[in-house]
Amino acid sequence: MTTTKRLSRTTQSKAKKTTSSVAVEKIKRTVSAFRTYEQAMKYLFDRTDYERQERLRYNITTFNLDRMNNLLKGLGNPHKKIRCVHIAGTKGKGSTATMLAKMLEANGYKVGLYTSPHVTTLHERIVVNSEMISKKAMLDLLNRVYPVVEKMAERQDTPTFFEIFTALAFLHFVEEKVDIAVIETGLGGRLDSTNVITPEVVGITSISLDHMNLLGPTIDCIAREKAGVIKEGIPVVTVPQDPLAVRVIKKQAQALKAPLCVTGKDIDFSYRFESSREHGPHNRICLTTPYSRFEHLRVPLPGEHQAINCGLALAMLDQLKQRGFQVDDSKAVEGLSKVSLIGRMEMICNDPRILVDAAHNAASIRALIQAIGQHIPYDSMIIIFGCNNDKDVRGMLTQLQYGADKVIFTRSNSPKAVYPQELADLYTEICGKMCQTAMSLREAVRIARSVVTREDLICITGSFYLVGQAKEQIETRPPA
Repeated sequence: MTTTKRLSRTTQSKAKKTTSSVAVEKIKRTVSAFRTYEQAMKYLFDRTDYERQERLRYNITTFNLDRMNNLLKGLGNPHKKIRCVHIAGTKGKGSTATMLAKMLEANGYKVGLYTSPHVTTLHERIVVNSEMISKKAMLDLLNRVYPVVEKMAERQDTPTFFEIFTALAFLHFVEEKVDIAVIETGLGGRLDSTNVITPEVVGITSISLDHMNLLGPTIDCIAREKAGVIKEGIPVVTVPQDPLAVRVIKKQAQALKAPLCVTGKDIDFSYRFESSREHGPHNRICLTTPYSRFEHLRVPLPGEHQAINCGLALAMLDQLKQRGFQVDDSKAVEGLSKVSLIGRMEMICNDPRILVDAAHNAASIRALIQAIGQHIPYDSMIIIFGCNNDKDVRGMLTQLQYGADKVIFTRSNSPKAVYPQELADLYTEICGKMCQTAMSLREAVRIARSVVTREDLICITGSFYLVGQAKEQIETRPPA
């Protein structure tokens, strides 16, 4: 019997060693999947990337929440381990998300922020307390994700670039032990990879025509996709919208018994434009609820549209108060004052003055031209414009004519970029004005520089890709 026990223990010991060896070998394989950051990035960029695909169908095959849930399940469901808020809409999502994150951070919370697309570096998309994810963290996380992705690939269900990157964000926020994460949707909302979360509050920014080839040709079609982020019983805050969009959002909220508030209607909200010696031209807002009182608060970002976005961020903050978050309004105001955004009304060169703004639909172009008129004095403005073919090109060009003294059409390095001559032909058809074309941004800037005076302004806009290239090529950087 003793011998039997000894044999049994020996066998058990061998079994343990074998199991242990297998576990170690698995860990080694996981760790050694990518030895360098460059290898990991190549793997990531080799995944299907709908942001760069020229032709794309918007359905449950290409945008599959089951696939996203399977990926997250294989990673231990990190999205279920963090509290978060969710922001959808056409324009202003990134601005609203950043303002809300800054106010929470100023109140002592550790805040994750997930936005897209980026302007100059992929790392802009995943931020904790204003610090972008590091290369080391990205490498470590991709090594963790790799075996799960490969296992799914064996079943012919390979996650996309955006699905993997969204999973990386959730993992990073869990690793960093964030108190709350502010999550921006990518495309649409209903089928977006981020729509696996159960948020504390949902925010819906201004809805306008964009991605019509995917989300639908009308405002109500697009609003239906955006309203897909509304969850049962979770409060929803939105801004004044087109009546068609309001009807859709209201119907979805009622169906899911989700309390809905609209700034300026259900929430006392107002804004005004003014100019002072200390701050120059700017907007101030007032927002009052039973739990919050913000009076004559200066909006940190220029433009009437940013006043509306700021009101939404404050209304979402108010909802978080009601769900147990301890917020000091004065600290929130201090955090708000520190907000800045890459690629939004950003002056990247002073001689000559070159402004960049990633306005990528007609409503954004209109808001940009209005904001420039309010905040920046100039004699004449040259607009360098390029956009992608999944945008409301005609609508954007129609708005350009109201602000540009001269237009130079060019294209970014995106495979979806519209050719300059096509833009020029359509622009001439719309408004009958003369324009120029350049096959590269560098050439377009050279043409603009050759004709501007010191009092003129060059504005580069139309897409995130174009703005990103502009910052890389011509940004005036302060001395080290």
